[in-house]
Amino acid sequence: MTKKISSFLVVLLLLFLTIVYAATTGSIQMGFGEFIVNLFDANNDKMAAIKDLRFPRIIIALFAGAALSVAGVLLQAIMRNPLADAGFIGISAGAAFTKLFIVSFVPTMFFFSPIAAFVGGAFACFLVFFLSWKSGLNPLKLILVGIAINAMFSGLTEAMISFGASTSGAITSNLTLKTWDDVSLMATYGTIGLVLAFLFYGWCNVLVLSDKTAKSIGFNVTAARLLIAAVAVLLAASSVVVAGVIAFVGILVPHIARRLVGYDHKVLIPFTALLGAFIILLADTLGRTLFAPMEIPASTIMAIIGGPFLIFLLRKE
Repeated sequence: MTKKISSFLVVLLLLFLTIVYAATTGSIQMGFGEFIVNLFDANNDKMAAIKDLRFPRIIIALFAGAALSVAGVLLQAIMRNPLADAGFIGISAGAAFTKLFIVSFVPTMFFFSPIAAFVGGAFACFLVFFLSWKSGLNPLKLILVGIAINAMFSGLTEAMISFGASTSGAITSNLTLKTWDDVSLMATYGTIGLVLAFLFYGWCNVLVLSDKTAKSIGFNVTAARLLIAAVAVLLAASSVVVAGVIAFVGILVPHIARRLVGYDHKVLIPFTALLGAFIILLADTLGRTLFAPMEIPASTIMAIIGGPFLIFLLRKE
C-alpha cells in the first residue's frame, strides 16, 4: 500500500512540474514565480499568449496520454495479451483512416469526424477479434492479425494521401496550433471514456481469469469484452481525432504501471491515466524545446522509446 501511495504522489508531483515547465519554456519565457503570480491576471499579455497557445497543447497532451494508456490497459485485459495496444493492432489506424476520409472527401460532415473515427476503430477491433478467434483467443495469432490490420489501414490511408487527401492532423501527432475547441472535443470524449473505463475495473479483473473460470461464476464474458472494447475504441479514437496517431503508449505505460501499483484495475486504471498523461506531455515538451525552433513530434519520441521496449518485452516472453 505504501508503494502504491508513494507512486501516485511521485507521478502527481512530476506531472505538476512538467505542466509548469511546459507552460513556461519556449519562445515565451516565464519564471516559476512569475507564472504563479500572473496565472489569473487577465491583463498580462505574456500570460494571455501562454493561455491561448500552450494551455490547449498541454491539456490535449494530458488527455491523449491518459486515453491511449488506459485503452492499452483495457485491451490487454480483454485480449489477455501484454502486447495489445490501440496503435499496434490497428485500432488507431482504422480511426485515422475514417477520420481522414470524412475530412478530405466529405468536409461538410467534419462535425461527425469523432463518430467516424470511432466507427473505423471499432471496425478494426472487430476484424482483429473475428480473424484471430478460433475456440478462444490465441495471443500470438491476435497480435499477428492486429499487425496485418494495422498495415492494411495504414496502406489505405497512404493511398488516400496519394489521391490528394490532406493529412489534417489525423496521421501525424504534431500538437502545435491546437485551440480551445480541440480541447473541448478531446476533454468531452476523453472524460467519458476514462470514467467508463474506471467503472468497468471489476470486469477487467474478472477477464484476467480464463473464460471457463469466469463463466463458471456466472460472468458474461462476451458482453464484457464487447463493452470494454467499445470504451477502449472510444478512448483511442478521441485521441486520434485531436492528437493524431501515437503508437506504443498503450504498451509502455501499462507495463510500468503494473510494476509500481500491481494488477488490480481499481488502482491500475487511474494510475495508468496519470502516468500516461505525464509521459506524453513530457515527450511533447522535450520534442518542442530540445531542438527549438525545430520540433520533434511526440509520436516520434514514443517510437524511439517504444521500439526497444517492445523488443525487451518480446525477449522476456
